[in-house]
Amino acid sequence: MKWPKQVTSSLVERLICSEKDLDKAISIFDAATAEYSNGFRHDHSTFGLMIRRLLSANKFVPAEDMLVRMKQEKCDVTEDIFLSICRAYARVHKPLEVMRVFRKMKEYQCEPTAKSYVTVFSILVNESQLKMAFKFYRYMREKGIPASVASLNVLIKALCKSNGTMDSAFQIFREMPKRGHTPDSYTYGTLINGLCRAGRTLEAKELLIEMEGNGCSPSVVTYSCLIHGFCQLNKLADAMELLKEMKSKGVEPNVYTYSSLIDGLCKNGHSLQAMDLLERMARKSLVPNSITYSSLINGFCKEGKINEAVQILDRMKLQDLKPDAGLYSKIINGFCEIGKFQEAANFLDEMVLSGITPNRVTWGLHVRVHNRVAQGLCAEGHSNQAFQLYLSLRSRGISVETKTFEALIHGFCKRDLHKAARIMDEMVIDGCIPNEETWNEMLDGFWDRKKVREAAELLQSNLIDEFLNTTCS
Repeated sequence: MKWPKQVTSSLVERLICSEKDLDKAISIFDAATAEYSNGFRHDHSTFGLMIRRLLSANKFVPAEDMLVRMKQEKCDVTEDIFLSICRAYARVHKPLEVMRVFRKMKEYQCEPTAKSYVTVFSILVNESQLKMAFKFYRYMREKGIPASVASLNVLIKALCKSNGTMDSAFQIFREMPKRGHTPDSYTYGTLINGLCRAGRTLEAKELLIEMEGNGCSPSVVTYSCLIHGFCQLNKLADAMELLKEMKSKGVEPNVYTYSSLIDGLCKNGHSLQAMDLLERMARKSLVPNSITYSSLINGFCKEGKINEAVQILDRMKLQDLKPDAGLYSKIINGFCEIGKFQEAANFLDEMVLSGITPNRVTWGLHVRVHNRVAQGLCAEGHSNQAFQLYLSLRSRGISVETKTFEALIHGFCKRDLHKAARIMDEMVIDGCIPNEETWNEMLDGFWDRKKVREAAELLQSNLIDEFLNTTCS
């Protein structure tokens, strides 16, 4: 780079800020370093800016190397630079690294202030490292860091994370005014959130009234927590009333607010009303998330409105949100409930082709759905389609139920006796014992076709099985 005769920190900062590519920004920083012979020196502003750029790309090692270089060049490392590194580690959920960086401050002659202590304390609480957080809070007090509204808010938040310590959180809250600290909107919001999470929504509503009486304005997060709490208690009228109240006070609902209401309405059989809220979200340019769509699909399937559920599934896919195996199972079961097994099979194929696989929680449901569709196809006379599904089950290691084997054998006994016999062989190999009706059906099939030898072999096999069962028992 060609630099002017007088290179200043502000010029280097502007050039680094204007460059979106990190590697090029590093090149500018290094090029400025080459101007040291002309009297330029990086200061805490240019170093700090470069550290923040590296942290934004999760380049933690190069960022900390910059700290070493600052120390070597006798450039003051400010508290804000250390805090930016702490927040970056918090962003990627590494609280132990946050503690390590905090301890390193003194090595750089940077004495942490109350701001640093509260920031680290808050990070530990947000990461749910409560044991470490409470230990750190005691350390703060030992170091003489005075209590403040900010530190007490973090302490209350930590206590609100467990139902067993909620009362302790309230005790600190009630003592705040006596110690010269006035609770603010964040204090009230934290307590309301904790109460709602503990199922104490009515107490939370009373606290909201107290909060407004003390001149603190509830945020959209506070209202949303209360609405979610009332929906969990199936108090939908109270939840809808809160929605009106927040709008009348100029607090705009967000995606979480609407999603909580939609979930509550769907669970109580009001999916069409929930659909109205979805359209309201669209008009406000609020983008629904997977939870919003899942609630609607579950609600419509529960009410037997399978076509509406499919429309929501299509909307979800258009938004590039990938439905999981559980949602597909709901749709497939919905078609099974109304006897549309071919449509159910089509959605099974779509799920498999999309590469959607169940997890440990949904695996049992996954197995039941596949078997149910296969049995339904057989009952409707679509034995060939059911057989293809059966082959798919075996190739993917999905257990075939006894009823599925029997339905397939019944479907092929009159059409393809050898295929029915093959299925019966595989049934026995899998450890499923055919019932008397299935044996008789196979025998009748062979007798009708004058396949006396095959019938005799089948009968002999049946007698051997009965003998072994009797002997073993």
